[in-house]
Amino acid sequence: MGISPLYKKIVVKVGSNVLTREDGMLNLSRMAHIVGQITQLKKEGVQVILVTSGAVAAGRAEVDPVKKLDPVSSRQLWSAVGQVKLINRYAELFQEQGVICAQVLTTKENFGDRLHYLNMRNCMQTLLENDVVPVVNENDTISVTELMFTDNDELSGLIASMMDMEALVILSNVDGVYTAAPDQPGSELIRTIYPNHNSGKISISAKKSDFGRGGMLTKYHIAAKLAGQGISVFIANGFREKILAEIIHGTNQSPFTHFLPSSKKSSGVRKWLSHSDDFARGEVVINDGACAALLSDKAVSLLMIGISSVSGYFKDGDIVRIKDGNGKLLGLGKASYSSDETLEEKGGKKTKPFIHYDYLYLI
Repeated sequence: MGISPLYKKIVVKVGSNVLTREDGMLNLSRMAHIVGQITQLKKEGVQVILVTSGAVAAGRAEVDPVKKLDPVSSRQLWSAVGQVKLINRYAELFQEQGVICAQVLTTKENFGDRLHYLNMRNCMQTLLENDVVPVVNENDTISVTELMFTDNDELSGLIASMMDMEALVILSNVDGVYTAAPDQPGSELIRTIYPNHNSGKISISAKKSDFGRGGMLTKYHIAAKLAGQGISVFIANGFREKILAEIIHGTNQSPFTHFLPSSKKSSGVRKWLSHSDDFARGEVVINDGACAALLSDKAVSLLMIGISSVSGYFKDGDIVRIKDGNGKLLGLGKASYSSDETLEEKGGKKTKPFIHYDYLYLI
């Protein structure tokens, strides 16, 4: 009898450097191996969402621009061509295993609006309930540069948080997080990173991958944030055989880095808010009394009397940043008043809070 899976709901993110060969063509044998691992986990009752890179790299191998293009246009061209090739390969590989997959393309803007966010969550939940594997990628063809995901590591973190998954596995071309650059003498793999780990003790390279936009620094920050929300995160080498099975079954035969989850669980709304800094429409500065109240162990809302100043233009229901008098970011929240109303009422004794506790995320 086999070992039971430790996790029943996981996101697997596969990076471009795992899915592409040195010549930029798709690595079909590697894709097949990953699909095979996911299929086996599904047979054991594990729900899997696959977040995949590779569309731009696949498109780059297919078409050369007839003239020099700016970075956004190049990305649109290659991703539009490459996404077709990528999803067709996944569909064929999953079909060979008797599994149905579905393409889900999204943009960062979809995560900024609560209604769109819940609609996307419902879509993927429906796919999982019908035994379909969602294959998720950023829709680079319509993404605006300023609102692109840092890379698919960021997207996978958002998906794992949104879907309340138990674990995120980020497959890269290295074994995990090291004490220094992996090729430096004396550099060692960190097998376990505990909640509230001091990142200052780690020298993480800011070097980006050859085909993607991300790097280990991005992976580290995303993993730490998710672990703080109670989700296990693994950074592992996607070229190692059966790495997913080893992680999900806890056999630990291969090296990888495990970010241990915090015992503190975040609500669905706070998970959404924790990833919403890019969508904040404005900000408020609060006084010392409000700072002390928010940072205490008691559950409190942010009241108008605690607000010192307001900047930016926002409406009732928009996300705003909360800062102290020194400009330090304390958190994010969903405003119950517009910026005009807040300017008029700040420092007053309105009974309705500016941000209700249920819609308040503190960093």
